Amino acid sequence: MFQRFKENNVTPEQWAVLNCLWEQEGITPKELSDLTFKDKPNTNRILEKLIIKGLVVRKSHPEDKRAFQIFLTDSGWALREQLIPKAKELLDKATTGIEEHKVTELKNMLNQIYDNIK
Repeated sequence: MFQRFKENNVTPEQWAVLNCLWEQEGITPKELSDLTFKDKPNTNRILEKLIIKGLVVRKSHPEDKRAFQIFLTDSGWALREQLIPKAKELLDKATTGIEEHKVTELKNMLNQIYDNIK
């Protein structure tokens, strides 16, 4: 499934973190953990790998000196332009032959399940 991302040296776990940061950067590792449903140690390992790859940077939180905020680098932003089309292509392939209203209904049901367990 994520074979297309391997070309860009990105794992599914790293994709989840990057995808969150493309939506909202400057969030803390704890917030990333919550958004990606990963525990904090696992999130920190993923972030360390992304830092080594030069895709994200960690900066001190302006209000809480014990905390950090995570920001994308220019390379992290550039990767978005390569990976988002691949993700859309993958979703199109996954939903081939399924009527659009059924795909929308499924998304709505999955969002409702997520909201119920939040």
